[in-house]
Amino acid sequence: MYPFAFFGSPRFADVVLKELIEGGYLPSVLVCNPDRPVGRKRVVTPPATKERILSDKEGIRENVEILQPETKKELVELKERFKNCEFAVVAAYSKIIPKEVLEVFPKGVIGVHPSLLPKHRGPSPIQGALLEGVGETGVTLYLLDEETDHGDILANSKLQIANGETYEMLEEKLATLGGELLVRTLPSFLAGEIKPKEQDHSQATFTKMIHTEDGLVDLEKDSPIVIDRKIKALNPEPGVYTIQDGKRVKLLEGRWEDEVFVITKTLPEGKKVREAHIVLKKN
Repeated sequence: MYPFAFFGSPRFADVVLKELIEGGYLPSVLVCNPDRPVGRKRVVTPPATKERILSDKEGIRENVEILQPETKKELVELKERFKNCEFAVVAAYSKIIPKEVLEVFPKGVIGVHPSLLPKHRGPSPIQGALLEGVGETGVTLYLLDEETDHGDILANSKLQIANGETYEMLEEKLATLGGELLVRTLPSFLAGEIKPKEQDHSQATFTKMIHTEDGLVDLEKDSPIVIDRKIKALNPEPGVYTIQDGKRVKLLEGRWEDEVFVITKTLPEGKKVREAHIVLKKN
């Protein structure tokens, strides 16, 4: 077993890490975000990947060093801690890993990206696929370089997007698929049996960082198709909302009934979740 480092913090990374551990690949080092306040009560909470290691369910707590750099500078200062690692895996790590850290790993750094690269590069590939309404996505393993999701491809696996698929549902499927693909691919990669393939950069598409204002919809003017896609892609975070009587109303769920889209669950500002029946006809 080659020692390696795992970079990743949120739920997507945690599912990938789970699959790796269950497949017999335990990282020597976990690099994740610092603990942060979460929820209305602002309880300081560790990232999902750190929680998995600390849970000790697999008897792994004492075998994994946990690093939580806040800045790129701090990450560079920690590079000596990776000197015994042959390679690294990166999944949903929020910071750009500088060249001087990438070069520490003799066998390279494998990125797990939830799209079929070069499509949907960038920070929001799952949301991007749902917002575009594409019928197929997937996961790609590639070698990190200094550009965003730009490196040579090691392997990929396709996934059909089912009707009614939401962000959380698709995230779980893609993370599991990515972890399983890693477990299948690592033996050949470590043995030097895989020839990385350059991406067709002319076919690249890019996603952007999702902000709160991206969830705003106008029930009178926006297409029901767009509203449906936003509800699927942007809930639970940052959420989808409209403005009624000067107040924000979150749109939580909806469904198609013949040729009309019906919003079925909302959360008015300052109130509890309620059932709804807001009918939006195709423009």
